[in-house]
Amino acid sequence: MARIPYADPALPEHREAAETIRASRKRIGHLHRMLLHAPPIAQGWIALFDAVRWKSTLPGKIRELMMCRVAAINDAPYEWEAHAPLALQEGATQAQLDALRDWEASDAFDPTERAALAYCDAMTREVHVPEAIAQAVRDAFPPRQLVELTVTIAGYNCVSRVLEALDIKGSDPLPEG
Repeated sequence: MARIPYADPALPEHREAAETIRASRKRIGHLHRMLLHAPPIAQGWIALFDAVRWKSTLPGKIRELMMCRVAAINDAPYEWEAHAPLALQEGATQAQLDALRDWEASDAFDPTERAALAYCDAMTREVHVPEAIAQAVRDAFPPRQLVELTVTIAGYNCVSRVLEALDIKGSDPLPEG
């Protein structure tokens, strides 16, 4: 079970944020149910991640591979389970998902994907991106997409850290609400 109880979306102080989540996601899952404890953060979270997911020009396959790579590095199973099926829908292959934990030893990724994965690894593991890796993503992505790639990786590092710090699991029972 999570470290604190999941919030009740029916409580008056949670209703507005709950409606924002429902309008975006159609349902209030585990992560969002937890975020409801802080309604302004829940609403801001939805705004940010709606932009990352649906208002970005970054190819969906790259976006979802980055989310899965972050989940793999950070050992965040909830994040992996949420995004691996989406990666497949966006054009990633099962072979790519299977190779993602050791992508450098795999030939399943094209040069653009490899540049993005190296960038993801540097951002997630070291924070400071070496210039050679930064140059490779500058060569592979126009400025807008490079910003979108950067925010996707940073944002999903935030997601995994919230999930793991609060021990949120998709298998946790959610009370009615």
